[in-house]
Amino acid sequence: MDYEEVLKHLCALPGPSGFEGPVAQAAAELLRPLVDEVRVDRMGSVVGLRRCGRENAPRLLLDAHLDEIGFLITGHEEGYLRFAPLGGVDPRMLPDRELTILTQPPRLGVVACMPPHVQTAEDMNKPQPIKDLYLDVGLCQEEAERLIPVGTPAVYRAGCTRLGDKLLCGKALDDRACFAILLDALERLKGEALDVDVYVLGSTQEETHSTGAITAAYGIVPELCVAVDVTHGDSPDGDKGKTFPLGGGPVIGLGPNCTRWMSRRLQHKAEEAGMDCQIEVMAGHSGTNGWPLQVSREGVATAVLSLPLRYMHTPIETVSREDMDNTAALLAHFIRGLGEEVPGND
Repeated sequence: MDYEEVLKHLCALPGPSGFEGPVAQAAAELLRPLVDEVRVDRMGSVVGLRRCGRENAPRLLLDAHLDEIGFLITGHEEGYLRFAPLGGVDPRMLPDRELTILTQPPRLGVVACMPPHVQTAEDMNKPQPIKDLYLDVGLCQEEAERLIPVGTPAVYRAGCTRLGDKLLCGKALDDRACFAILLDALERLKGEALDVDVYVLGSTQEETHSTGAITAAYGIVPELCVAVDVTHGDSPDGDKGKTFPLGGGPVIGLGPNCTRWMSRRLQHKAEEAGMDCQIEVMAGHSGTNGWPLQVSREGVATAVLSLPLRYMHTPIETVSREDMDNTAALLAHFIRGLGEEVPGND
């Protein structure tokens, strides 16, 4: 798969939590040639189904969320806009940042910031809380109120681009990079006989409450699921015990959110393929849709498979194309013959 081309397309589209329409539509079109049916559910999530043709086959749900962190306009002051975060926004990212305001047509806004010449040393060394920031849209008060009503969403103004020879960088790679991995895994399985029905979910609202995954799983009723999301990649100032090197391979979760035989199967399949993989111990909540998926209805056997990503929840999120390729390959290996190992399915 040409990850650069796919992600340039997906990441350029806006999709903050609760407003995922444009990216969901694009995701559905990318998914359509790889599955038997595609639909967009009531919560706006994209659901694809590839049937295996076996009666009463186990249902496997693969999830990667489509939404991104963003903002909501909350008020107007002298033509400037007040705004609030949608999801886990880091206030340090905001001064001087360009945002795309999702009016029709979209508008550019710039987060206002005092130049260093007029700041005190104390001001320069502390981040401003979001409630104290303003968005400059170049309008007077009357125009701002008329053209950009309260409740209008906004996102970082950026797309996806190559960084060096091996990396991709941009906004919304959390988690659209992982949706691209799901597409790649399906491409690798094209034409092969499977023994599970594979549901692919591009879920909505993960950054705010995992609402899309919760409701989709309730309707699909899967026996198994794999939540594919990002985890913290290494950086010069990162804790080496809590981050994972880019280029080090996919990251397999271990802990109470991860069904043990599924985690072991992922490890075994990586070994079979001679593929490097990394292990993340998750002592509690995995921080992914795997947490609510696991407790859908009477419970779902769950695995968490992660892609290392630097600079999470910023406009410059960074991933390795090699890691994406290996994660897709591992997921395809995991799915082949999976039905034979499902407890109670012999």
